[in-house]
Amino acid sequence: MITGIAHVNLVVPPGTLDHAKDFYGVTLGFHLVSPPAIMQDVLAWFDITPKGQQIHIAFGEPSDFAAHSSRHPCFRVESAEALLLLQARVWEHFERGDASAPVMADKPGGPISGAVASDIPKRFFARDYAGNRLEFSL
Repeated sequence: MITGIAHVNLVVPPGTLDHAKDFYGVTLGFHLVSPPAIMQDVLAWFDITPKGQQIHIAFGEPSDFAAHSSRHPCFRVESAEALLLLQARVWEHFERGDASAPVMADKPGGPISGAVASDIPKRFFARDYAGNRLEFSL
């Protein structure tokens, strides 16, 4: 009956859709698509696969950001080489430290947060600019 994930919704502070477009669109390389016209100022949608799987970014309430939750989507990456390249790109954005930069990222070649030694280098974690936990895996 269920054939996959249609979308995952993440929340960010009001007024930060431009940061979402930079981090999810530029750093992660997801394709920005238009939400319904009436919602364009409050949502950002991104295709993460050519088959229509999406990540939706919406404004959250202050209580959504009270603690760093372990809830997260996990994005499958096509190869070990692509995983390492993506990790380097996320780390570079973290190091730049601009307004759309991740607030946490696993450093390439360093320990993997939330992982055991046997996982390395099969995955890495980051938290986007709003603190949403993200996993990237083979």
